[in-house]
Amino acid sequence: METNLTFKTMLVAFGLVIAFCISWELYLRHKGAISDYNESPELWANTRDQVYEPSDKTTIFIGSSRIKFDLDISLWERLTHNHAVQLSLTGSSPRLCLTDLANDLKFKGKLIVDVTEDLFFSKYGNLKPDGAITYYKNRTPAQRLSFLLDQPIESNLAFINNEQYDLNSLLSKVKIKDRPGVFPFLDFPASFMNLSYNGQVKMNDSFLSDTNEQNKVKAIWAMFAKDPTPPMHGKPLDSVMLSVKNDVNKIKARGGEVIFIRTPSSGLYLKGEQHGFPRAAYWDRLLKETGCRGIYFKDYPAIANFNCPEFSHLKPADAKIYTTNLINILKKDFGWKFNND
Repeated sequence: METNLTFKTMLVAFGLVIAFCISWELYLRHKGAISDYNESPELWANTRDQVYEPSDKTTIFIGSSRIKFDLDISLWERLTHNHAVQLSLTGSSPRLCLTDLANDLKFKGKLIVDVTEDLFFSKYGNLKPDGAITYYKNRTPAQRLSFLLDQPIESNLAFINNEQYDLNSLLSKVKIKDRPGVFPFLDFPASFMNLSYNGQVKMNDSFLSDTNEQNKVKAIWAMFAKDPTPPMHGKPLDSVMLSVKNDVNKIKARGGEVIFIRTPSSGLYLKGEQHGFPRAAYWDRLLKETGCRGIYFKDYPAIANFNCPEFSHLKPADAKIYTTNLINILKKDFGWKFNND
């Protein structure tokens, strides 16, 4: 009798959990939420496995959030018949990822490095890459299997998004005044970023049509602009340049190729970047010290004058224009040949 009662209790509890999950999912869908992926170490590690594909059929991208928005992966692959492996991480510097690839003796492919100056030339922004790389190197077979089993669920349920709808994220949205000295929660609208399995990030239509949501993101960038910490210079900058140079040389020595790109920004954000990170002292020096070529968006009329909705990332329609022209520039000015040439 007691066993039957326990079993019934478990069934009731299980039923309540299922009912809650279904109700919460339907509520979020009604509010406009869509299913996507978390930018997790598991997803990054799964993509990291792909860097060993033939270099004539694959291009690796590392960087910050801009190239995740600005590169239209499906269009790139359709126009080039070349696989785009997106290893960039939002809010992060790509330098640790560059070092990881440089120290990987099996990697000798084509690498495009996106440079967002205030992240690339920073002592911060290493948390996500460090966690992702560490996870990749220490993965167990059970963790690999778990990712494969979780992937279909994550791709179809909106409420699994840890950055928007878990308890901690929801609590952080409660409007409470920040204590002095505490870094404020970055409350990006859910419609700002939708992450696909292949690493593609897109703004939702609701974000593009809502200037209030766009202004929320602009306010976050304005908060960063008030940071009194001066841009990296002097010996720390020298150290970064030397580290990047050494990493690039390792990749080149194995027959790999490295190109730096400066993706578009606009408005007040661009003006602030140009003031804080003068091109000659950062971008031009980076190319000179590494011996690499680069694509600075302002140098090419076809991609020079985008108007980013929140000053820092391209909307999907403009990402298609940027991607098409990036391919043309790589072909015409850099001599790249793709599988359909």
